[in-house]
Amino acid sequence: MTTHGHGHGHPPGRWAKLRHALTPHSHDSGDLVDDALEASRAGMRALWLSFAALLGTASVQLVVVGFTGSVALLGDTLHNFADALTAVPLAVAFLLGRRKETRRFTHGLGRVEDLAGLVILLVMGGSAVLAGVEAVDRLLHPRAMTGPGWVALAGVIGFAGNELVARYRIRTGRRIGSAALVADGLHARTDGFASLAVVLAAGGALAGWTWADPVVGLLITAAIVLVLRDAAREVFGRLLDAVDPRLVDAAEHALTGTPGVLGVDELRLRWIGHSLAAEARVRVDPGRSLAEAHDIAHAAEHGLSAALPRLARALIHAHPAESVSIAAPAVKEA
Repeated sequence: MTTHGHGHGHPPGRWAKLRHALTPHSHDSGDLVDDALEASRAGMRALWLSFAALLGTASVQLVVVGFTGSVALLGDTLHNFADALTAVPLAVAFLLGRRKETRRFTHGLGRVEDLAGLVILLVMGGSAVLAGVEAVDRLLHPRAMTGPGWVALAGVIGFAGNELVARYRIRTGRRIGSAALVADGLHARTDGFASLAVVLAAGGALAGWTWADPVVGLLITAAIVLVLRDAAREVFGRLLDAVDPRLVDAAEHALTGTPGVLGVDELRLRWIGHSLAAEARVRVDPGRSLAEAHDIAHAAEHGLSAALPRLARALIHAHPAESVSIAAPAVKEA
């Protein structure tokens, strides 16, 4: 397989041109590489800014815990510290994802980002378990709360900090195509709900309702489980090479709309970290020359790049239309 940029610095001579035309074309353009690096920078920026925000939020809450002795607020504070620390595996993943391909890791290390998503899922699952255990314990053993007004204020601060971080992580993750960063943002959002539970528990303490804290805690646990389910679907989907069918439709539309392409016999997309890789077999008129078939494949790759903003590499194989009869039948969806 020959890999080259859009500049097409091919060796001179007819034999070189003929050999190049016979080779399936993988176009790794320089601007797409720059986009991938910029995506990694954006991901790192989102991680460190959100890490600082959550660390500051948890530190303020810890001060309030010190003079109120609120166990509920202590749990929320520890939860926020844990959420801030989830930036560590994602940061490692983004750094490793920048490494060049090697003969051992021919696709690079972008998939480490999906493994970081698994770590985040484990943290979310642990949070749900701890929240549920704490809620049940408080239901069985009610505890008095001192300084509920300060506790409520700290809960509001915790919610605001987590929600701002969640929106920033989710927006950045979706923009750069990082499922792990989106999952981390959803995790921060669940922590924000836990902070709201602290506010409700403080309100219940002011009203003399000792049952309010554990009941709300159980409801928040259920909410965390629901968010965990959605995040797990996203992360495990990436691990199994799942893509949004709309991306496949867009890619197919771009290929079939390329002048000279008579049809698409095979199309595969997969995420590698927060970048897309594509493979396609397109039909061309058998009467065209090899050089013309090469130009059609090149144009098809350009169309894919425009249709899929996160595309990092594409392998386009053009073959004569008569060979369609020997192609394997398409697999029907269940």
